[in-house]
Amino acid sequence: MYNLVMTLLIIVSFLIIIATLMQPQKQQDALNALSGGAVFSGQTKKRGFEALMEKITAVLLAIFFLLAIILAILSSK
Repeated sequence: MYNLVMTLLIIVSFLIIIATLMQPQKQQDALNALSGGAVFSGQTKKRGFEALMEKITAVLLAIFFLLAIILAILSSK
């Protein structure tokens, strides 16, 4: 059981890295913040691919933390 959870944790870790790297970059938002651009430009609702990648990343992170807790419980026994 311990080896299965550890393997799943490693797989989810790689998937989190891939999902994070696939998210669109926000260079323009950082540039606007430094140059005094529109303050509320980051408040727009995310759509399409950006929203999907954000949801996938959030789900993968939840799975990661759940697996990490299960692994900690299993290793303490």
